Formats: sequence, structure tokens, C-alpha cells
Amino acid sequence: MPGCGARSDELARLWGEERRAALLARYHEVEPLIQAGPGGALSYRQVLTEALVRVAAAEGLVLHGAETAALAGSLPRWRAFPEVPAALREVRARGWRLAILSNTDRDYIEASLATIGVPFDAVVVAGEIGSYKPAHGHWRVFAERTFAPREGHVHVGASLFHDAEPAAALGLPMVWINRLAEPATVPVTRELPTLAGLADVLDALVPAADAALAASP
Repeated sequence: MPGCGARSDELARLWGEERRAALLARYHEVEPLIQAGPGGALSYRQVLTEALVRVAAAEGLVLHGAETAALAGSLPRWRAFPEVPAALREVRARGWRLAILSNTDRDYIEASLATIGVPFDAVVVAGEIGSYKPAHGHWRVFAERTFAPREGHVHVGASLFHDAEPAAALGLPMVWINRLAEPATVPVTRELPTLAGLADVLDALVPAADAALAASP
């Protein structure tokens, strides 16, 4: 999902286009703190709401009543990037199975899956396991549910902090979807600007006989 863009759109709607970059940077500071603390027990809807309240307080901005739920209410409307459905269909056609390891809630993911229109074989969401990436809870639950062999498991993600760092710590091959052409600050196995071409990269990383499951947040 286009999380950063959708969040910044909502922040800009609330407080003005000129504040977009600063507000998104502040959001990226406060959300991990909420998730890493007692927030592990919070639903993602609650995390979004608490993060928005903290952003407003830190920036000295006014947040009126129902606006505290603005981010949480906007998430079901977030749309996948245009190339995502076709890229994932091709991955499945090559024999790969797909899993989502998501820092959201079940209802949010169901809305995204309906938009993408591609079936997934496993879904692990923070709201159900009480753990947020980059903590390793998602990968532990994923392994318990799927028994996917490590030699056939490739992690695909767009966040260095939430995806690449834990993948490196767990010794998993990682395909980083670097849409913003950022410098890599942790090791990644392969890098793509979008999901287009993902099937070719996965096939190059894992022999067809070993291909088991690609985990994509």
C-alpha cells in the first residue's frame, strides 16, 4: 500500500500543503515509538489516532474532535500502486505463494486485498498478534503458520526500517522496493523502483524447485 503518500496527503489536508514534508517526518518519528512501547497491544487504528494526536501536539497544531480519527478513517481508501496487481499475478503464475506481513489490522488488509484483486496464501497483521515490525513477531507467526522453508522464502518490502532491517537480522533475502530512490542504509539483496519485474528477480534468487513463499507487507 502507498502508506507514506496517503499519510502525507491526509496530513496536508488537515494542516496545509506547505507543512506536508515536516509533518510526515514528525509522523515517522512518533509512530515507531507508539508501536515499540505498550502500543504493541494497540490496534493499528489506535496507533494511527494516537500518532496523529502526538504530531499535532509536537507541532503546536489544533486537532478538532472527529479529526483525531482522520488517518484511521482514511486508510481503507488507500490504493495500491498501479503496477501491483499485474506484478503479483505474474509472481503467482510463476509458482510463488504470497503472504502479507502487515503493520495494520485485519479490516484494513481486507480492504486492500479487495482493491488488489490477487489472492494471498497467508496474512499476518499486527492487530492480531500484538507485535509491530521491525520486531520479529510477524516472521515468527509466519513460520508457525506456513512452515515455509527458509531457502524458499524471500521478503519483499518498501521500508528499510520495518522490512530490510529485520530481514537482514533474520538472514533472509530481501527485495527492497525503493520508490523514492533513497540510499540503502542496511543490506538488501536486490533493489527495484517498483514491483514491475519482481517475478524475474524472485526466480533469479531462488531456484524454481525451492520456491515456496514470498512475504510482502
